[in-house]
Amino acid sequence: MRAISAADAITPAVERTKAFLFRPFSWGTFLKLGLVALVTEGLGSNFRGSSSRSGGGGGSSLGRGPMIHSLRDIPPQWIAAGVAAFLLVLLIAAVVFYLITRLRFAFFHCLVHNTKMIRPGWDLYKEQASRFFWLNIGVGVGFLLLMGLISIPFVAGFLRLFRDMQPGGHPNIGMLLGLILPLVPIILLLVVLGIALDIILRDWMLPHFALEDASASDAWSSVWARITAEKGQFFAYALLRLILPMVAGIAIFLILLIPGLVLAGAVAGMELGIHSAFADSTGSASVAGIMLQVFFGLVAFGFFLLASICLGGPLSTGTREYAILFYGGRYQVLGDLLYPQPLPPSPIPAGVPVV
Repeated sequence: MRAISAADAITPAVERTKAFLFRPFSWGTFLKLGLVALVTEGLGSNFRGSSSRSGGGGGSSLGRGPMIHSLRDIPPQWIAAGVAAFLLVLLIAAVVFYLITRLRFAFFHCLVHNTKMIRPGWDLYKEQASRFFWLNIGVGVGFLLLMGLISIPFVAGFLRLFRDMQPGGHPNIGMLLGLILPLVPIILLLVVLGIALDIILRDWMLPHFALEDASASDAWSSVWARITAEKGQFFAYALLRLILPMVAGIAIFLILLIPGLVLAGAVAGMELGIHSAFADSTGSASVAGIMLQVFFGLVAFGFFLLASICLGGPLSTGTREYAILFYGGRYQVLGDLLYPQPLPPSPIPAGVPVV
């Protein structure tokens, strides 16, 4: 397979996506592959942060629990429960991410070999997926440690600023801006670094793990050699790899905005009507009202899930096809699987007349 530019890889990626998902078309197969693509691309990013909020007024408590004025006032059982809950959430997240990693290799196998069966790739790349999973964990932990080290001076500055603030007063605006403004470029650099690591791991190193059973160092060496040989094309690919799904997602959102609002309004009106109709009911009538609300809620969720798969599945598949097409032109093992070379004609034995 010849190397193609980042821009030229878009059209064949779209064509391969249409052929893979719709030729021939089967609703069951389409929904299965679309869900796998959506999970591995939409939920499988290596660097995806989440934040949680907690509220509470100072000096107040909920219920009859103990008053908490400092860390020393927290009961030991609360600390133990919090640590146990954190470890449980961490374990569940690790298991989910491992399963997504296995699915990512299985879906890669489907696209490369043009097969619609998930099981063969799931079984074939178990060891490679496990090593790739631990590589991602190591890179992720390193990324978090880097963020923590960078944030130490800023955290200390914010603590000092608010500690020196007078009770009931406001922080010094000049000092606050002096802490916030330097954070902006640092945050942007960390976001760029996270995106770059995600693309390097998923789009360029994963094929070496899958097809060569390469180690992390060997895969990185191969990828780095190709990047240094074509810096401009790899930069253009990374840019398009980030922009194209965003543009497609915005277009889909705008197209479905009005139908989505109409459907959401209809469901909300139906739920409100059922709730009002059974508001004063008791006994079996009240249970029937609750069951009707749950039923229509599940129907609405089913429509939302179906729409997500039907729209996000092809988009996610196209993103992965784009990745393997671009890198396949620079990685011969992958390129030969995508477009096998025709076998040379057999030599004609001596003495056999040529027609």
